[in-house]
Amino acid sequence: MRTTHWLATAAAVSILAGGVAPASAQDANTSARLNKVESEVRALQRKVFPGADGKFFEPEITSKPAPVTTPGQPASTPVTDLLTRMDSVEAQMARLTSQVEQNTNRIGLLEAKLAASAPAPLPMDAAPPAPQSNLDAMSGGASTAPVTPRPVVAAPVPAAPARPVAATSSRIEAVKAIVKPQSADAGDDEYSYGFRLWEAKFYPEAQQQLKMYLEKYPKHARGSWGRNLLGRAYLDDNNPSEAAKWFLQNFQADKRGDRASDSLLYLAVSMKQLKDTKRACIALAEFSETYAAEAAGRLSGLYNSTRSGLTCT
Repeated sequence: MRTTHWLATAAAVSILAGGVAPASAQDANTSARLNKVESEVRALQRKVFPGADGKFFEPEITSKPAPVTTPGQPASTPVTDLLTRMDSVEAQMARLTSQVEQNTNRIGLLEAKLAASAPAPLPMDAAPPAPQSNLDAMSGGASTAPVTPRPVVAAPVPAAPARPVAATSSRIEAVKAIVKPQSADAGDDEYSYGFRLWEAKFYPEAQQQLKMYLEKYPKHARGSWGRNLLGRAYLDDNNPSEAAKWFLQNFQADKRGDRASDSLLYLAVSMKQLKDTKRACIALAEFSETYAAEAAGRLSGLYNSTRSGLTCT
């Protein structure tokens, strides 16, 4: 009987010893893994948050002081200590993640601002220019062909203000007498009013009216007519230099526009008045090539009179 009791007691001790050993090994393994995580967090702290003086911040994860136990109070268990340390690591990782996200966002904003303020590419980065044509020569385009450079006409610039005209009472009354059309097409009414002013030889008033029309209705169906008539208003007002800018602009805006051919021919007229024979000849050559039917038909009279007295090679 005693032998049996002794064997049972020995078996129970053996079982308890076998159960404690794996638990202790498990705690040691978890503690080692947690120590590794804490060391990695400390390394991340030193890398992301260096001090302003070149030194690094002290690690924010430190071992907590051992709790002071009072008589009658149970001591903390290894599992409780591990959970406490894990909570500390998770909280610190959350703070680090938040800081990294904020820094990434700030860097992204800075890069966007730098990209927006970057200077435009230099002209040398542009694609090679196409072979030069008469239009390129008139508008100042460069040529890569091995030919003698042709004279150019300056590209259009914003029109100069109309020359002031003495506002006499009789002139004011005469301008007021010209009725502005009122129809369902407001844009056409503005153009037609400018035409009536030009037709009555009120050239400065016509210039002002037509510029207002083009600014207010840039896509109107009468746009080609308006730009050409504005050039005519300057030409008839003895200002061929300003007229040439509008004629060239109208031709370049749309070669198939209703009055593109007229503008190109009047560009030659303007150059002839400015005694710029070379540019006048360029415009005439382009006109006869692009608008051969017009040169032989509707605009033949103006074409022939413009060529008269010019020696074009």
